Amino acid sequence: MRHLFLPAMLSIAALLAACGESPRGVSSDTARQSASSRSGDASAEAVAEEARGKVRCPARIETPERAKNAPVADVVGVRPGLTFDEAANVVLCTHELMVVSADTRRRFNIQTYGQTIRQGFSAKLAEPRVQKTSQEIMREMQDRAMARANNKARDDMKPGQTKWYVSTMGTPGAERVIAAAREEWFEEGRNPTLANVEQALRKKYGTPTLTRSQNGKISLTWAYDPFGRPITETSPLFHRCRGMADPDGGTNFSPDCGIVVAAEIAPTRENPGLARYLQVGTMDQAGGYEAITGTEQALAQLDAERRAKELEAASQNADTPQL
Repeated sequence: MRHLFLPAMLSIAALLAACGESPRGVSSDTARQSASSRSGDASAEAVAEEARGKVRCPARIETPERAKNAPVADVVGVRPGLTFDEAANVVLCTHELMVVSADTRRRFNIQTYGQTIRQGFSAKLAEPRVQKTSQEIMREMQDRAMARANNKARDDMKPGQTKWYVSTMGTPGAERVIAAAREEWFEEGRNPTLANVEQALRKKYGTPTLTRSQNGKISLTWAYDPFGRPITETSPLFHRCRGMADPDGGTNFSPDCGIVVAAEIAPTRENPGLARYLQVGTMDQAGGYEAITGTEQALAQLDAERRAKELEAASQNADTPQL
């Protein structure tokens, strides 16, 4: 199996991309430098405008649709098989404040032979930019540390916020989605019931192949083999083909599993019948495994061709040593 190593911290630098048209070609490094150089207080709308540039929606998708009888595999329109740019455009179009960031710190365990591969991106809603003193920054860091120590809820999310992580793989410029996860925190006072959220999930994805409830949380899984057949309890794959609903979680890919969708609904502290947040993730395990191994092999071939060309050029143009 291949593993995706995911750090706890997310980059919030913006990658400029346009929905319905090709990205504007700003590299992630340029975006980070641009974002870090901005100063002064700004509203969330102003921060988003700075990062997003011109956006047109709905996003234009040229990747063919999945077969009508195939398992439902998208999370709010993002599905395995989309190109990196298509997926980024779809995510940007989910909210006018959404900002996409190319994430260069989450890497698959493969040999890239010096090539730069876009292995995924994160996305969050823009927040107001407020200049803070060093004391305020330290106090916030201490508060977050205390929240983690007290086993409180995720300290990077607040009611009404949403975040994504989308994994991609392929040769440079041809990367496609192999997994995606989204987390949504419901607005205070507008929390839906756990039952209604579960019902909505079942309506979209069908009958789960696995349902669990622990500590008030409801976990649902829709697992299929590479041929699109549901994996039932009698299958030897039942405990092997697992998904990942958490955008901060790690992912494993196996050639024995197909589409796997996972969801988790967490209750509020005040009322266990109300939903606090929802996580939904999708992955194409066999497709992702093939993409990872195929990309590594393609890069190895390109590197071998490069070395062969260098040897040929050296035999014709290199200096002759003095002996």
